[in-house]
Amino acid sequence: MRRFVQFINTADEKLGEELIAPNAEFYVPFQSEPLVGPRGWLKAVEVMRGGFPDVQWTLEELVVEGEKIAARYTMRGTHEGTFFGVPATGKKIAIQTMNFYAMANGKIVGERGQPDLLGLMQQIGAVPAPS
Repeated sequence: MRRFVQFINTADEKLGEELIAPNAEFYVPFQSEPLVGPRGWLKAVEVMRGGFPDVQWTLEELVVEGEKIAARYTMRGTHEGTFFGVPATGKKIAIQTMNFYAMANGKIVGERGQPDLLGLMQQIGAVPAPS
């Protein structure tokens, strides 16, 4: 998983091919159909980098049970591009994300990610924060 964090933080295509099965399915909140394979995961990273060019993930906690992995990350970045229709604000964000992975033969074959998009949208001012 530490190599996977390196992959998502650098978008290194070669590393993605080493770690992710070609038919791996990634479910993300902004799309109803799964993204597929290393290219699919890079597409998700590109969406985040479009709004937060300096986005970085820090692995905070990891639970492994057989071929299943739960990982909690902190995602940080600066809102310097349009994100889900919200123009750049220059605000820094830090949100939690919880991802669940399925592994087979040493590669990721599936992932379901649950980022705190509400918290992110509150931090960039797109949604009012609770008082």
